[in-house]
Amino acid sequence: MAFPRPWRCVATVDRIDVDALVRAGVRCVLIDRDNTCVPRDDTVAPPEVIAWLERVRAAGIKTCVVSNNFHSKQVERSARELGCDVVHHAMKPAPVALWVAMRRMGVTAGETVLVGDQLFTDVAAGNFAGVRTILVRPQSEKDLWYTLIFRKIERAVYGERTYEGD
Repeated sequence: MAFPRPWRCVATVDRIDVDALVRAGVRCVLIDRDNTCVPRDDTVAPPEVIAWLERVRAAGIKTCVVSNNFHSKQVERSARELGCDVVHHAMKPAPVALWVAMRRMGVTAGETVLVGDQLFTDVAAGNFAGVRTILVRPQSEKDLWYTLIFRKIERAVYGERTYEGD
């Protein structure tokens, strides 16, 4: 595989068109936690993200948080608040956690989309697992030191991205 490539780039999670997901045959949304659902400098998801996930489930699409975060109690609490199943300690970009989540949700890779804020973890994991990916802007400028380095590499490789909904 060459550099990770997202299926779509959307400014924020809540701007992802749920009807378009249904039309595309999506039956499951796997979603990253940190800086995708929950800003890095906060502990709870914004109301817009919670409302979007409710619309996703109302459309008959299953949801599961797939997070690299090793603070399992924190990730599980967020998943409960979001109304999602959860797989933590995901070790993305390895695709294993995505396969576990899809098996748990009873869906195939062709029926799944992964939403995340990082190319070299979320999008790469989705590409390796054969699922479509939607890249969103991180919710916060605050991040782990090594993630900030990866973001600089992403910009060097890809340049500045254009996101739907900007």
